[in-house]
Amino acid sequence: MELTQLTAISPVDGRYRRQVAQLDNYFSEFALIKYRVLVEVEYFFFLADQKFFKLPVKARSVLRKMLEDFNLNDAQQIKQIESITNHDVKAVEYFLKEQLDKAAIGHLKEWIHFGLTSQDINNTSIPLSWKHCMEHEYLPAVMNLQNLLYQFAAEWKNIPMLARTHGQPASPTRLGKEIMVFVERLNNQVELFGSIPYAAKFGGATGNFNAHHIAFPKKKWVMLGNQFVEESLGLQRMQFTTQIEHYDSLAAHFDAIKRINNILIDLCRDIWTYISIDYFKQKTKKGEVGSSAMPHKVNPIDFENAEGNLGMANGLLEHLSAKLPVSRLQRDLTDSTVLRNIGVPVGHVMIALKSIEKGLNKLVLNESKLKEDLNNNWAVVAEAIQTILRRENYPNPYEALKELTRGNHQIDKKAIHHFISGLKVSGAIKKELRAITPHNYVGVNPEF
Repeated sequence: MELTQLTAISPVDGRYRRQVAQLDNYFSEFALIKYRVLVEVEYFFFLADQKFFKLPVKARSVLRKMLEDFNLNDAQQIKQIESITNHDVKAVEYFLKEQLDKAAIGHLKEWIHFGLTSQDINNTSIPLSWKHCMEHEYLPAVMNLQNLLYQFAAEWKNIPMLARTHGQPASPTRLGKEIMVFVERLNNQVELFGSIPYAAKFGGATGNFNAHHIAFPKKKWVMLGNQFVEESLGLQRMQFTTQIEHYDSLAAHFDAIKRINNILIDLCRDIWTYISIDYFKQKTKKGEVGSSAMPHKVNPIDFENAEGNLGMANGLLEHLSAKLPVSRLQRDLTDSTVLRNIGVPVGHVMIALKSIEKGLNKLVLNESKLKEDLNNNWAVVAEAIQTILRRENYPNPYEALKELTRGNHQIDKKAIHHFISGLKVSGAIKKELRAITPHNYVGVNPEF
């Protein structure tokens, strides 16, 4: 069958294709080829700028335009060459040599891929495509979700809500503050993510510039390698490598995304639970069906979808971060096939982010239910009463409140006030205690 959204094996390229189609630009076979071509041409330009050879201005313009116009036909031509060479990077080299012939600078073609091994191209192309995806797609999506959560937190800033620890009623909180918990967590992890470098390897067959140095022993190749990788490509060159990059920084990125995913799973489960206890209703859309059998249902499918996709992503990220930094001696080939999959978890994450955003925008606060739960749980002010009594050096206040409330399901406002009336404290203290309700016993938080 022809590959379509209906025949694709992976839902990332099938059912969810429209949601992640932009990732083609970074993780498809076409994208990998294009980034390889980009690195090879930039290195060719760099050698010319370093006076290894003279590059005519017109020829440079022709090659630059070839880069800008690089398309599927060009990539297919490289794949055709690869069918003969059985080597993907060598195919790129031969393709570019043909472009030099077309630009009338065929006498310079041996400067293409000069002194390099294929991993000098792969371990710059892949980090560069990864960097662009993180900066243009992933991080903006996470920060957009973070901003959306902040808007909800601000809107619900003063909404009191019964808290639950261990699933049981606990000291009240504010709904906005509980959303801010996730805003802060995401912000912290995005900052940590930003501190991780986009690392690259560039140093010849075993990382020592052997071929470069033997050809031009007076050149400062380490300095030149650093300059090319950092200034021309915007990556950070690792100084001591084998044939391949360490992948430690890339693994750190995977682990950072995994931590962010875990935060989002936590968010999904919390919102799912709030929906299940009727704190939130969900907006309906004409024509949609919540259940094939039960017409009344509006299921929290967006948060369930997100949780599932985040879990899939984490499984893949876990393998990637554990496997890639491990390679036998100066290099084995296991990293090559694994690296081709780094876009798959990103696809699942992007699907999840869109689902969470969609789900959040369907929420309708059911404030009456929050008030009802607070009214039905007067026992939660026991902590407040016993703390004030401690302040007043009242004997055994914790034990007195425990005796009143623990396991007693009949605690309401009347029972609490009756207890207060029997305390041997001043009228002013009793007035202070009677002023406490589940609605106002919500503590204090930083401004946001």
